[in-house]
Amino acid sequence: MALSGVVAVVGATGQQGGATARALLSAGVSVRALVRDPQKPAAQALAAAGAELAVADFDDAVSLRTAFDGVARVFAMTTMTSGRGTTGEVNDGILLADAAKAAGVEHLVYSSVGGAERHTGIPHFESKRRVEEHIENLGIPATFVRPTFFYDNLLRQSSALEGGAMVVRLPMPDGIPLQMVAVDDIGAVAAALLIDPSRVPGGAVSRSPETN
Repeated sequence: MALSGVVAVVGATGQQGGATARALLSAGVSVRALVRDPQKPAAQALAAAGAELAVADFDDAVSLRTAFDGVARVFAMTTMTSGRGTTGEVNDGILLADAAKAAGVEHLVYSSVGGAERHTGIPHFESKRRVEEHIENLGIPATFVRPTFFYDNLLRQSSALEGGAMVVRLPMPDGIPLQMVAVDDIGAVAAALLIDPSRVPGGAVSRSPETN
Protein backbone atom coordinates (compact mmCIF):
# COMPACT_ATOMS: atom_id res chain seq x y z
CA MET A 1 0.00 0.00 0.00
CA ALA A 2 2.03 2.94 -1.31
CA LEU A 3 1.98 6.14 0.70
CA SER A 4 0.10 8.98 -0.92
CA GLY A 5 -0.63 11.93 1.31
CA VAL A 6 0.31 13.45 4.63
CA VAL A 7 1.50 11.60 7.74
CA ALA A 8 0.51 13.07 11.11
CA VAL A 9 3.03 12.61 13.91
CA VAL A 10 1.77 12.82 17.49
CA GLY A 11 4.29 14.11 20.04
CA ALA A 12 6.50 15.45 17.29
CA THR A 13 8.64 17.50 19.68
CA GLY A 14 9.32 14.49 21.91
CA GLN A 15 11.87 11.71 21.57
CA GLN A 16 10.01 9.12 19.50
CA GLY A 17 7.76 11.52 17.65
CA GLY A 18 10.68 13.77 16.79
CA ALA A 19 12.77 10.86 15.52
CA THR A 20 9.85 9.62 13.42
CA ALA A 21 9.12 13.05 11.97
CA ARG A 22 12.78 13.56 11.04
CA ALA A 23 13.01 10.14 9.40
CA LEU A 24 9.86 10.79 7.37
CA LEU A 25 11.05 14.24 6.28
CA SER A 26 14.40 12.75 5.24
CA ALA A 27 12.47 10.29 3.06
CA GLY A 28 10.59 13.12 1.36
CA VAL A 29 7.27 12.43 3.10
CA SER A 30 4.82 15.25 3.84
CA VAL A 31 4.60 15.52 7.63
CA ARG A 32 2.03 17.21 9.84
CA ALA A 33 3.69 17.59 13.23
CA LEU A 34 1.21 17.69 16.11
CA VAL A 35 2.50 19.99 18.83
CA ARG A 36 1.22 21.81 21.90
CA ASP A 37 3.40 24.88 21.43
CA PRO A 38 4.39 25.78 17.85
CA GLN A 39 6.90 28.33 19.17
CA LYS A 40 8.90 25.68 20.99
CA PRO A 41 12.43 25.37 19.49
CA ALA A 42 11.88 21.71 18.62
CA ALA A 43 8.67 22.61 16.78
CA GLN A 44 10.36 25.43 14.93
CA ALA A 45 13.18 23.08 13.90
CA LEU A 46 10.64 20.69 12.38
CA ALA A 47 8.94 23.55 10.56
CA ALA A 48 12.31 24.65 9.19
CA ALA A 49 12.88 21.08 7.97
CA GLY A 50 9.60 21.19 6.04
CA ALA A 51 6.95 19.92 8.46
CA GLU A 52 3.49 21.46 8.72
CA LEU A 53 2.72 22.31 12.35
CA ALA A 54 -0.70 21.60 13.85
CA VAL A 55 -1.66 22.49 17.41
CA ALA A 56 -3.31 19.56 19.18
CA ASP A 57 -3.88 18.71 22.82
CA PHE A 58 -5.08 15.57 24.61
CA ASP A 59 -7.31 17.84 26.69
CA ASP A 60 -9.13 18.91 23.53
CA ALA A 61 -10.59 16.02 21.51
CA VAL A 62 -11.74 18.41 18.79
CA SER A 63 -8.19 19.65 18.22
CA LEU A 64 -7.00 16.07 17.68
CA ARG A 65 -9.80 15.26 15.27
CA THR A 66 -9.08 18.46 13.35
CA ALA A 67 -5.36 17.72 13.26
CA PHE A 68 -6.07 14.34 11.66
CA ASP A 69 -8.33 15.75 8.94
CA GLY A 70 -6.99 14.88 5.52
CA VAL A 71 -4.03 12.79 6.70
CA ALA A 72 -3.34 9.36 5.25
CA ARG A 73 -1.43 7.79 8.13
CA VAL A 74 -0.63 8.52 11.76
CA PHE A 75 2.22 7.87 14.16
CA ALA A 76 1.02 7.92 17.75
CA MET A 77 2.47 7.29 21.17
CA THR A 78 1.30 7.79 24.73
CA THR A 79 3.06 8.22 28.04
CA MET A 80 2.32 7.77 31.73
CA THR A 81 4.45 10.84 32.55
CA SER A 82 1.71 13.37 31.76
CA GLY A 83 0.94 13.74 35.46
CA ARG A 84 -2.17 11.56 35.15
CA GLY A 85 -0.41 8.22 35.42
CA THR A 86 -1.30 5.05 33.55
CA THR A 87 -5.04 5.82 33.63
CA GLY A 88 -4.35 9.06 31.82
CA GLU A 89 -2.18 7.21 29.31
CA VAL A 90 -4.98 4.78 28.49
CA ASN A 91 -7.45 7.64 28.11
CA ASP A 92 -5.05 9.49 25.80
CA GLY A 93 -4.57 6.39 23.67
CA ILE A 94 -8.31 5.82 23.36
CA LEU A 95 -8.78 9.48 22.39
CA LEU A 96 -6.07 9.19 19.73
CA ALA A 97 -7.45 5.98 18.28
CA ASP A 98 -11.02 7.29 18.20
CA ALA A 99 -9.88 10.49 16.47
CA ALA A 100 -7.94 8.49 13.87
CA LYS A 101 -10.96 6.26 13.27
CA ALA A 102 -13.28 9.25 12.90
CA ALA A 103 -10.88 10.90 10.45
CA GLY A 104 -10.76 7.80 8.25
CA VAL A 105 -6.99 7.33 8.67
CA GLU A 106 -5.86 4.43 6.50
CA HIS A 107 -3.07 3.19 8.80
CA LEU A 108 -1.93 3.86 12.35
CA VAL A 109 1.50 3.10 13.79
CA TYR A 110 1.33 3.05 17.58
CA SER A 111 4.51 2.95 19.64
CA SER A 112 3.88 0.69 22.61
CA VAL A 113 6.50 -1.18 24.67
CA GLY A 114 8.37 -4.47 24.42
CA GLY A 115 6.43 -7.17 26.27
CA ALA A 116 3.08 -5.35 26.25
CA GLU A 117 1.42 -8.45 24.84
CA ARG A 118 2.79 -10.77 27.55
CA HIS A 119 0.50 -9.77 30.46
CA THR A 120 3.46 -8.79 32.61
CA GLY A 121 1.44 -6.95 35.24
CA ILE A 122 3.82 -3.98 34.95
CA PRO A 123 1.49 -0.94 35.11
CA HIS A 124 3.05 1.09 32.31
CA PHE A 125 3.21 -2.02 30.09
CA GLU A 126 -0.40 -2.92 30.79
CA SER A 127 -1.59 0.61 30.00
CA LYS A 128 -0.05 0.44 26.55
CA ARG A 129 -1.61 -2.98 26.01
CA ARG A 130 -5.02 -1.50 26.85
CA VAL A 131 -4.42 1.06 24.10
CA GLU A 132 -3.37 -1.68 21.68
CA GLU A 133 -6.55 -3.60 22.49
CA HIS A 134 -8.72 -0.54 21.88
CA ILE A 135 -7.07 0.00 18.50
CA GLU A 136 -7.64 -3.65 17.62
CA ASN A 137 -11.29 -3.48 18.67
CA LEU A 138 -11.86 -0.39 16.53
CA GLY A 139 -10.63 -2.29 13.49
CA ILE A 140 -8.21 0.43 12.37
CA PRO A 141 -5.42 -0.96 10.17
CA ALA A 142 -2.49 -0.65 12.56
CA THR A 143 1.04 -1.75 13.35
CA PHE A 144 2.44 -1.78 16.86
CA VAL A 145 6.07 -0.89 17.47
CA ARG A 146 7.22 -2.34 20.81
CA PRO A 147 10.61 -0.85 21.73
CA THR A 148 12.72 -1.69 24.74
CA PHE A 149 14.75 0.61 27.03
CA PHE A 150 16.13 3.64 25.19
CA TYR A 151 19.92 4.00 24.99
CA ASP A 152 19.19 7.72 25.13
CA ASN A 153 17.84 7.37 28.67
CA LEU A 154 21.37 6.65 29.89
CA LEU A 155 22.21 10.30 29.28
CA ARG A 156 19.81 11.20 32.10
CA GLN A 157 20.49 8.31 34.48
CA SER A 158 22.60 8.74 37.61
CA SER A 159 26.02 7.25 36.98
CA ALA A 160 29.40 6.96 38.68
CA LEU A 161 32.94 6.14 37.65
CA GLU A 162 33.94 2.92 39.39
CA GLY A 163 37.19 1.10 38.69
CA GLY A 164 37.66 2.96 35.44
CA ALA A 165 34.17 2.11 34.18
CA MET A 166 31.04 4.24 34.05
CA VAL A 167 28.37 2.40 36.07
CA VAL A 168 24.63 3.01 35.75
CA ARG A 169 22.45 1.30 38.34
CA LEU A 170 18.86 0.31 37.54
CA PRO A 171 16.27 -1.62 39.59
CA MET A 172 16.77 -5.00 37.89
CA PRO A 173 17.69 -8.48 39.17
CA ASP A 174 21.25 -9.71 38.73
CA GLY A 175 21.95 -11.62 35.55
CA ILE A 176 19.07 -10.15 33.56
CA PRO A 177 20.30 -8.53 30.33
CA LEU A 178 18.80 -5.14 29.53
CA GLN A 179 17.63 -4.88 25.94
CA MET A 180 18.16 -1.38 24.57
CA VAL A 181 17.42 0.53 21.41
CA ALA A 182 18.25 4.02 20.15
CA VAL A 183 15.37 6.46 19.73
CA ASP A 184 16.54 7.32 16.22
CA ASP A 185 16.22 3.63 15.31
CA ILE A 186 12.65 3.60 16.63
CA GLY A 187 11.93 6.59 14.41
CA ALA A 188 13.48 4.87 11.40
CA VAL A 189 11.36 1.74 11.96
CA ALA A 190 8.16 3.74 12.49
CA ALA A 191 8.83 5.80 9.35
CA ALA A 192 9.44 2.67 7.28
CA LEU A 193 6.15 1.18 8.49
CA LEU A 194 4.25 4.38 7.76
CA ILE A 195 5.65 4.50 4.25
CA ASP A 196 4.95 0.80 3.61
CA PRO A 197 2.84 -0.99 6.27
CA SER A 198 3.00 -4.24 4.27
CA ARG A 199 6.61 -4.68 5.42
CA VAL A 200 5.23 -6.24 8.64
CA PRO A 201 2.25 -8.46 7.80
CA GLY A 202 1.93 -9.66 11.42
CA GLY A 203 1.06 -6.23 12.76
CA ALA A 204 3.83 -5.76 15.36
CA VAL A 205 7.56 -5.12 15.55
CA SER A 206 9.42 -5.98 18.74
CA ARG A 207 12.83 -7.05 19.95
CA SER A 208 13.18 -10.79 20.40
CA PRO A 209 13.38 -11.75 24.10
CA GLU A 210 16.32 -14.00 23.24
CA THR A 211 18.44 -11.10 21.98
CA ASN A 212 20.55 -8.83 24.16
